[in-house]
Amino acid sequence: MTEFAYDLFLILHILGFVYWLGGDVGVFYSSGFVIDPKYSAETRLVASKIMMDLDLIPRICMTLMLTIGGTLASMQGVDHYPGQMLALWILAPAWLFMVVYMHFRHGSPLAKKLGAVDTWLRRILIGGIAVSVIYTLYTGRLSDTPWLTAKVGLFGILILCGVMIRKYLPDYIAGIQALAKGSITSEENIKMAAGLKSAKPWVLTIWGIVFLEAVLGITKPGNELTLNFAGLL
Repeated sequence: MTEFAYDLFLILHILGFVYWLGGDVGVFYSSGFVIDPKYSAETRLVASKIMMDLDLIPRICMTLMLTIGGTLASMQGVDHYPGQMLALWILAPAWLFMVVYMHFRHGSPLAKKLGAVDTWLRRILIGGIAVSVIYTLYTGRLSDTPWLTAKVGLFGILILCGVMIRKYLPDYIAGIQALAKGSITSEENIKMAAGLKSAKPWVLTIWGIVFLEAVLGITKPGNELTLNFAGLL
C-alpha cells in the first residue's frame, strides 16, 4: 500500500508539472489574440474565454503541488516540523476550493471575498516559505537533500511571480470588459498590450522555474543517497 501510494503521488507530481507548464503556455499564447485589434471583438472574446478556461489548469496545479511534494518528501523519510503535514493537507483542498469557486462564480460576493483571502494566503505562503528556507539553511536540517530546500524556495518564487502578474493585469482585464460591452477604444487597446507586456517577464520566469523544479526533482543534486547509488554503477 505504501509503495502504491508513493507511485500515485509521484505520478500526480509529474502530471502537476506537465499541466502547469503546458497550461501556462496555452494561456499566454491565447492572450496574444485577445490584445490584437485586427481581430473582431467576437473573436477576441472567444480567445479570452479560451485563455481564462485554460488558466484554471495551472492554478489548480499550484494549489496542489506544495501538498503533493511535501507528502512525497515525507514518504522518502524527510522529517517535517510538528503539524506541518496537517497544515499542508488542509491547505490543498481549501486553496483548491477557492480557486475553482472564483473561476466559476467570478464576480459573486463570495468570490470577491475569496479573492482577498487568496491574495493574503499567497503573501503568507511567500513569507512562510522564505522563513522556512532560511531556517533550514541556517540549521542544516536538510543538508542531505539540498535539492529539496531549493525546490521549496523556488516554489515561493513561483507564488511571487503570480502575485506580480496580477499587479500588471488590471488594464488587460478592463480591456476584456470593454470588449464584452462592444466598445473598446484605441487607448484601451494600447493599455491592454502594455499590461500584458509588463507581465511577460514574470510569465517567462514561471516557465523557467517550473522547468528547473522538474530538473531538481529528477536529478536530485547533492542527494547523498543518489550519489552513493551512482557510485555502485
